Amino acid sequence: MVKFLKPNKAVIILQGRYAGRKAVIVKSFDDGTRDRAYGHCLVAGIKKYPSKVIKKDSAKKTAKKSRVKCFIKLVNYQHLMPTRYTLDVDLKDVVTVDALQSKEKKVGLRRRPRRGSRRGSRLARIGGSLPSSDL
Repeated sequence: MVKFLKPNKAVIILQGRYAGRKAVIVKSFDDGTRDRAYGHCLVAGIKKYPSKVIKKDSAKKTAKKSRVKCFIKLVNYQHLMPTRYTLDVDLKDVVTVDALQSKEKKVGLRRRPRRGSRRGSRLARIGGSLPSSDL
């Protein structure tokens, strides 16, 4: 069987709290682990998308509406729908499975992927190009 759920693949979460949210596979565990005996993967995704900004909004409200929140989670393969897109951003160094064990590390990690996504969106607004031509 061909392994198509590889790192940097864009997916959509189908079940649970983040159902319908977009995410990126950071690391995949095809054979499972001792804790989870099924195939699963570590994903980093978008928890809260930016809202529409209108002209009459204040600078403070515009900043709040433009904010993006992230999540990091281990997800069963059955609960993912892969897309045809891949990202050129390498999140392996930023997000690790060990960091999910403690609350402090997890909160710190949720802020890191957001920084990279902001940079990409700024480039898109300025007219620059994103690293991946598929997006």
